[in-house]
Amino acid sequence: MLETLYQWFWWDKLWLPAELSWADLEDKDGRVYAKASHLYVTVPYAFSFLLVRYLFERWIATPLAVSGGIRHRVHLKVEHNPILENYYSTHSKNPLQADINGLSKKSSLPVRQIERWFRRRRRQDHPGVLKKFREASWRFVFYLSAFIGGIAALYDSMLDSQYWYYILEMSFYGCLLCSIAFDVKRKDFKEQIIHHLATLVLLSFSWCANFIRMGTLVMLVHDASDILLESAKLFNYAKWEKTSHGLFVAFAIVFMVTRLIIFPFWLIHCTWVYPVHHYPAYFGYYFFNVMLVVLLFLHIFWAYLIFRMIRKFLFGTLTRDERSDNEEEEEQESSLTEDGDVQQHKPFNELSRDAASEKNGCFGLSPPENTCLSRLCHELGSV
Repeated sequence: MLETLYQWFWWDKLWLPAELSWADLEDKDGRVYAKASHLYVTVPYAFSFLLVRYLFERWIATPLAVSGGIRHRVHLKVEHNPILENYYSTHSKNPLQADINGLSKKSSLPVRQIERWFRRRRRQDHPGVLKKFREASWRFVFYLSAFIGGIAALYDSMLDSQYWYYILEMSFYGCLLCSIAFDVKRKDFKEQIIHHLATLVLLSFSWCANFIRMGTLVMLVHDASDILLESAKLFNYAKWEKTSHGLFVAFAIVFMVTRLIIFPFWLIHCTWVYPVHHYPAYFGYYFFNVMLVVLLFLHIFWAYLIFRMIRKFLFGTLTRDERSDNEEEEEQESSLTEDGDVQQHKPFNELSRDAASEKNGCFGLSPPENTCLSRLCHELGSV
């Protein structure tokens, strides 16, 4: 049974043009061709990347963050309550009103106290700026190194350099798949998983079918904008707002050019139009192009979010990043709710001073436009 599935999966007519077979891609006459067995090493390398990332974040990224004034924010632990903790861990972090009423009767606590407990418990699990800085710094270093190595591999006709470029990129995306559940979670969590899986499938197929040069170009197009995005996040976490804003604008421009112009009108055009001039269309041809179109749709989705943020900023209605995770929004809402409870007990003159400070800027520190713009890069993940 397994042997039959194996033979069917690697059927020549499925992945190669009708005139070719896997025997034509065997090493001969001094020529070395790419093989599927070359990619097996990416599995242990992906786990090795997890170790390298841990060491990098601990010994390089953390000291760098501390030198930039970023500290680990410790949230006060909520009072331990076995009933509420069990519901939080096994059922939901955001209980419905009916569930809150039931928990109130079960624990003999007021409804408002239970709501406050869940808000503070979610805030306790929320990742701090230090964790975000370490994650962004790790990705920035890799994308920058991979981009430089990719340019070298593109101009090098030797298979060895292209092989290591493929191995490192695939191992990195395999590492991202392993760690995505522990990284900062955002609204585009599902899109990120689809993106990583599509990238791994595309790279694997392009290597096995000898579309190596096209695979190298696809990786370079992706890495070019990711470098600017991660660097913008780093400067944003370090409170270098002007630098962060400039990098974000550069990222948006490069993203639109590489992902929405070069990628569809050059790369997909080449893979869609030119192969049929030499061979009749076959399954591998359609499979490869469909996966490229999947990536293109993801690019359009992220471009839509970027345009929404830019539009809201220009018209002064941006209050948060479109891709920020739900937990952060809840934390902000809970903070506003608790602040409102406190303000109800303030004297009239203190409320007047607070209102005056809000007119002068967000909390009297900066104009509202600057505070809103700084959120553009705050929670963006790699795209």
